[in-house]
Amino acid sequence: MEDIYVVGVGMTAFGRHLDKSLKTLTHEATSAALTDAGLKKEDLTGAFFGNTSQGHMEGQHMIRGQIALRAMGIERIPVVNVENACASGSSAFVLACNHVRAGVGDVALAVGAEKMFSTDKQRMFSVFDSAWDLSRAPEIREALMTLGRDVDVPPESTSPKPYSVFMDVYAAFARSHMRTFGTTQRQLAAVAAKNHNHSVHNPLSQYQVGYTIEEILNAPPITFPLTLPMCSPVSDGAAATIVCTRPALRRLGIDEKRAIRVRAALVQSGSNRREDEPALHCTALAARRAYELAGVGPGDISVAEVHDATAMGEIIQSENLGFCDFGLGGVIAERGETQLGGRIPINPSGGLESKGHPVGATGLAQIYELVAQLRGEAGQRQVAGARLALAENGGGLEGIEEAVACITILER
Repeated sequence: MEDIYVVGVGMTAFGRHLDKSLKTLTHEATSAALTDAGLKKEDLTGAFFGNTSQGHMEGQHMIRGQIALRAMGIERIPVVNVENACASGSSAFVLACNHVRAGVGDVALAVGAEKMFSTDKQRMFSVFDSAWDLSRAPEIREALMTLGRDVDVPPESTSPKPYSVFMDVYAAFARSHMRTFGTTQRQLAAVAAKNHNHSVHNPLSQYQVGYTIEEILNAPPITFPLTLPMCSPVSDGAAATIVCTRPALRRLGIDEKRAIRVRAALVQSGSNRREDEPALHCTALAARRAYELAGVGPGDISVAEVHDATAMGEIIQSENLGFCDFGLGGVIAERGETQLGGRIPINPSGGLESKGHPVGATGLAQIYELVAQLRGEAGQRQVAGARLALAENGGGLEGIEEAVACITILER
């Protein structure tokens, strides 16, 4: 197989950008990636644009990528719009890798951008309502609620304010995990505190304030066992990556010392399974495929960025990725094994909980962080000696798991 390299990354600050358009955010991230690679926009042979919300938020349902990229002078090349729920950005990355691997072109852009924040809170949170099977929504809600059976829910532990339906989904997953494995709310708080403390050192993070475990536990509730700092915020922002072949590295005079090799990049959809079959989770299956493609195992990974739309997400995915046995994701977080300096640092960027979650940009922001880690350019959040890095990005819901999972393994 042709070796593929990440040669440029760029990212805006994540947060509330009421004064910036989607075009502006796209331009900022893409220009930063081109500058990082030492390339011109004319060097690009294809572009893949991740976005989920502009149809809902602005009525721009079609040609979003063509509009955003044409505004900055990127034209004539193929532009493909990618919508794959929260995995849109990482799906765009996989398509960019496949574009150059197939020989269609030798330099490709993957960029994701979102304008999700709005003063209309009902409209803002309802952007997530179609990330499951709408024709079966009542049936799905009822099935999710049974996952948390026999777990006592304290009174007044659900927020009266609007929030994403996916917080109910993750709360159901959390109660199931608590009932099956004995996971505690304190372990969830340990994950959230770790990620918020990591983000203090990330200048592009939406939040840069540290928390203690007790502060997380005593924060306003969203829906039990989740409190506000355990949940990702609604965010605006953009992130971009540029990938190319080895011959293109040399042809364009790109600094090979800063090029990061793509060892595996794949997308996988879910399948039907029972609650008591965690090893068949779509992310667990995708991770095993990715490890096999890369010729490595979980113990070889130096650092990981995972999809912690809530703290429960990180616990589930740390297990799916093989960083611990099923049921021990909360345990290893509480022990400090997943923090900077621990056995397997997870989400040194601050993760979705603190860095932010502009959906179409999220997977590419993970790549941005891991490239910085592998180059040794992550500053105070640097993982010492990072050689292999893994990104996990999921999207949507089908059955009792994500509808889609993306796994990327990168090598210095």
